[in-house]
Amino acid sequence: MSIAPPARRRITLSDVARGSGVSRATVSLVLRGSPLVHGDTRARVETELKRQGYVYHRGAANLRRNVSTSVALVINDLSNPFFAEFASGVDEALAGSGYVTLLGSTGESVERQRAVLTSLLEHDPAGIILSPAEGSDGAQLRTLVGARTPVLVFNRELPDACWDFLALDNVSGAKLATGHLLQRGHRRIAFFGGHRDSSSCRQRREGYRHALTEAGVTPEPQWLVECAPTRLEAARQVGALFVRDPAPTAAVCYNDAVALGLMAGLAARGRRAGDDFAVVGFDDIPEASVSAPPLTTIAVDPRARGRQAAELILQRLRDPDAPARTTVASVHLQPRASSDAPRALDPGVSP
Repeated sequence: MSIAPPARRRITLSDVARGSGVSRATVSLVLRGSPLVHGDTRARVETELKRQGYVYHRGAANLRRNVSTSVALVINDLSNPFFAEFASGVDEALAGSGYVTLLGSTGESVERQRAVLTSLLEHDPAGIILSPAEGSDGAQLRTLVGARTPVLVFNRELPDACWDFLALDNVSGAKLATGHLLQRGHRRIAFFGGHRDSSSCRQRREGYRHALTEAGVTPEPQWLVECAPTRLEAARQVGALFVRDPAPTAAVCYNDAVALGLMAGLAARGRRAGDDFAVVGFDDIPEASVSAPPLTTIAVDPRARGRQAAELILQRLRDPDAPARTTVASVHLQPRASSDAPRALDPGVSP
């Protein structure tokens, strides 16, 4: 019969204090990096901490001091380079203010989002930055998070949540993208990618429709092609653009990942973006400028948006009773070669 080994007792501050010949308060000051401790004493305590294998329980320390040094960042698609840049910006700004970023990704799953938030809340973060999964319910999330933890929502609206919101100017961005293609002579312009149930997709479609309407163009139903906002899914759905003649000659894409997938799908069909089909993305991820051809896109500066999100949640921590506010980040067109397809390809339009 095997006997389980006895559980190892947790090393305490008192154990370290006895081993290094100092007070418990001095050990606590060393752990917090206080400049009040003499260098020789600090070295002796740090040696004893290592010898005994003491593990600093930051959560318990935060609870005792009634503060938290972490902020949770929950994003909906970590595989999208946009969110990698956004997360880097968040982490840069939080680190500059002494906070640690706790990162979770939901993969566009509402169920996974609930599990991730539940787990992160156990660490008692000072605040949460949340880019919601598609289909999220604001009231349910409000109940899950509770009223004590501040939340900043990014990009997708969450009705009934009553939290701070950092939005991209999706309508203006898509209108700029569509107007750019109209100026190049295109009239059969598709909106490619995304799902209509996503608020950001609806807003970008709204800007797309506004630009077409102002130009006297009525979009055909087949010009609106839905797909998951990923490169692989976009590449698979390229054929949907060419099921009826006359087919579109250009596309405004939901995001850069979709645009790059569209360009790959065109290449698989023997076509090339910028030569015989014009493509415009949305986001301006780092890869956009070095793709083949370089991608025309709506620049939102995702890393700067991450820093902005961090600054907004820190403002909320400093002023927890201020009314919830919405901030809209401006965007601009970044023209490159992918939208250079000649307008003469569109019948009835003179070059």
